[in-house]
Amino acid sequence: MPYDNLCKYLCEKYPDAFSSWIYGQRTRNVEVLKTELTMEPIRADSVTFLRTTERILHLEFQLQLPQRKPMPLRMLNYFVRLHWDYELPVTQVVIWLKPTTNPAVFETQFKLESTQHEYKVIRIWEESPEIFLQEPALLPLATLAATENSSALLGQVAQQVSKIEEPAERDEISACTQILAGLRFKKDVIRNFFRE
Repeated sequence: MPYDNLCKYLCEKYPDAFSSWIYGQRTRNVEVLKTELTMEPIRADSVTFLRTTERILHLEFQLQLPQRKPMPLRMLNYFVRLHWDYELPVTQVVIWLKPTTNPAVFETQFKLESTQHEYKVIRIWEESPEIFLQEPALLPLATLAATENSSALLGQVAQQVSKIEEPAERDEISACTQILAGLRFKKDVIRNFFRE
């Protein structure tokens, strides 16, 4: 299941919510940019580029470590291309979805001789679920957040999803939540909480 692509879909559908989460303050009128970059075009399947009035926000959702190029080099590559195309500052965030102790998920910079480039890393399993529970668009990520009682957290998320008034949005967020919850829970456990 392309979990990272699901996150990309949510991010592009609700760019204001994701941008507000990353910046820690309310942002509005965030523009979703294309995912193809110039100079030997590359198409990134789990990357979202959002543009606020003064900067580019690059969100990279990762389920597992890349096979070909290491993440720090990839982030430098994206940074250079984004800055080249848009001539704006770039905030980059790698969002790791599945718990691992691999040291690569703790890397936050590329460094080679005189070149150094830094980016932010979020390991969802270390994040408090509170911020995700407050925003419907972020509810799917709450199922992967830090908790001492994962079943109670899943119940809390299901309850928040049921409070979404618009039926189409509720169904969509519910489906996305159940899919991402599959990274942590068995299908029958998820079904027990999402009976609709």
